[in-house]
Formats: sequence, C-alpha cells, structure tokens
Amino acid sequence: MLHKLQWDDEFPQDPTICYLNHAAVAPWPKRAADAVTAFARENITRGAEDYPRWIQLEHRLRGQFQTLLNAPSKGDIALVKNTSEALSLVAMGLDWTAGDEVLVSDQEFPSNRIPWQALESRGVILRQVSLDGDDPEAALIAAMGPATRLLSISSVQYASGLRMDLTRLGRACRERNILFCVDAIQSLGALPLDVQAIDCDFAMADGHKWLLGPEGLGVFYCRRAARDRLKLLQFGWHMVEAMGDYDREDWMPASTARRFEPGSPNTLAQHALSASLELLLEVGEQRIQEALQQRTAYLLQSLGRLPGVRILSPAAPERRAGIVTFRIEGWDTSQLFAQLKEAGVICAARGGGIRWSPHFYTRQDVLDRALVILKGILAQRQD
Repeated sequence: MLHKLQWDDEFPQDPTICYLNHAAVAPWPKRAADAVTAFARENITRGAEDYPRWIQLEHRLRGQFQTLLNAPSKGDIALVKNTSEALSLVAMGLDWTAGDEVLVSDQEFPSNRIPWQALESRGVILRQVSLDGDDPEAALIAAMGPATRLLSISSVQYASGLRMDLTRLGRACRERNILFCVDAIQSLGALPLDVQAIDCDFAMADGHKWLLGPEGLGVFYCRRAARDRLKLLQFGWHMVEAMGDYDREDWMPASTARRFEPGSPNTLAQHALSASLELLLEVGEQRIQEALQQRTAYLLQSLGRLPGVRILSPAAPERRAGIVTFRIEGWDTSQLFAQLKEAGVICAARGGGIRWSPHFYTRQDVLDRALVILKGILAQRQD
C-alpha cells in the first residue's frame, strides 16, 4: 500500500497554482509521465520490435479496470475512446421500437443526453427527471413506466456533485426489467464502484478525470447478458474472435467486449493510464474515498463561513463525491471564475457556480491557498 508521503512524490505540481479541477481534466501522476517517456524512447530506438509486450499491457489494463469495477471478467471490459463513444454504442446498438422511453436526469452532462436525443428520429422518447427534491432516486423510480426501456444516470452529477444511490436504482430497474446504464466518469477513481453490487448492464468512464490518465482512452463495461443485445456499429481487425489471423476471410465478432474495439488501440494512452491505475490500486479505493471526503468536507465548511456564499453541492457524506460547487451573492460567476484563474486557482464554472474538485492527494496547503485567494478577491471588491 502506498504511503501518503509517496503521494506527494507522484504529483510534483507547479507551486504557483492551486489545482482544483479533477472533475474536468486531471494532472497525471509522475509514473504516468515516466511510462509515456519510456514508451516514446522505445519507439525512437526500436520501433514496434516488442509489440507483443504492448498487447500484454492491453490485457493488464483490462484487468486493472476489472478490479476497479469488480467486473466478473476481463471479457466484460472494452477499451474505448471516451465516455461519449461508450454511451453511443449503447444508444445506437439497442433495438428500439417507436414509443420506447429512456429516462435520464435533468442535470446530465451532454454526453449522457445527446445520444438519447439522437434516437428521437426512431420514435424513442427521452424523459428528463428533476433531481431537485429530497429523494432524487424516488423521483426516477416514480417516472418508470411500462414504456421505459432504459435508465441512464450519472453516478455523480457533474455540476452539483450530487452522488446517486446506484444500488437502489439498479434494484428498481431489475424489478421492472429496465436496462440500467451508469455514466461513471465523475466517480470512477474517486469512489468505489461495484458493477455487480449495483446490478448495472452498462457502465462507462473516461480516463482523464479522477482516473488521472490522458484524454482519448476510457472504459466500457458491458454485462455479458447484455452484450449480444447491442448490434455492432464499427468493424475491423481488432474486434474479431480470431484477432491476429490476418489471412482468414471468414470472421465473427469477439465473444468478449473487445467486439466494440474495431481497430488499432491507443497504445500510447494505454501506457499512461495503466500506470495511473496502478497508483490508484496501490493507494486503495477506500483510502482514496476517505481522503477525498476529508478534503471536500473541509472546503464545504470553510466556504460556508464566508459571507454571501451559497453552497450548491450536497453536504451529507453519502451524497457528495469530489465536487464542491458554490455561488457568491452579488457576484457574476464568470467574472469570479476569471479572477480565480488569473490568481492561479485552476477550477471550472459549472451549474451557475464555481466548481472546485480536489483529489485524494491534494495537499492541505493547496486548499488553504485557494481559500486565501478567494477571500482576497472578495476583500478587494469590498474595498
């Protein structure tokens, strides 16, 4: 298990900035950068001489994702370009009938809305359910009806940081024979996610947020029983059962989730992401969650003491993840965001507020400096 002092060694960040933007794009750990450097050096000097080792790394990455997701098998894991691609594989791959209904929330990022809206030409109805009440899961369950074919929900809402009770939703879907799809990009790497415990059919996440990897590589979990329900949309040498037998003219799709990977893999990104996942697995999901809860609790408490601050994220530990979003009375959010960025606080403007998103390794002094900068900006205006 990795000791806390070694976390700091993995993230030698620029001391002039306060990086609080893991819900957007995260910095890499040192070992990910080292893996890419070594891979580049290998390419310069030896080309693809050791391609079989690259294939073994691909298998290792599937195994790492299997562990993170508690998937039954490596065969349930597809390596895709991003979350949007995985959601599109589900949306465009299912056999729909006019009048079928898809449920999402009214707080989803466009990646978990546009693929379902694109089905409207087939007569599929998209219903967006409000999560504003005291029991958002109850609202989603109440919206389920005879025509509901699928519920697609983000495990954590990107703007507010609202954490969903996925076990409850999965149970409700199974009782009603509704497919359950989880956009896990705002939780995987920050919180434990057990696809078997939540009983989902599909789960997907990109590598560049809480997983601390590069853009352009993500994971698509597809339950074995649901795999054959998705018609294939892309074809190539990498998705066939007899991969590597290039002279064979007859072919069939791979029996595993590799069937969703048509062509050459993003080997460069695989080296980086595998190194990042190695770090996360060494630290351990439970320690990551505990460390992140401590940091978000500190920010919620500290921001809540500032005059005019309205916290937009949930305070209850079971409802929050790594996102703290706030608004300040009398301030234009875009103006405040610009001043924070200029002062070195790297964050985002989302959901009508300022979104701060530390990770498990974020140091206390980074949080304190960001708070001091914010207080200084507010004080300048009062003067």
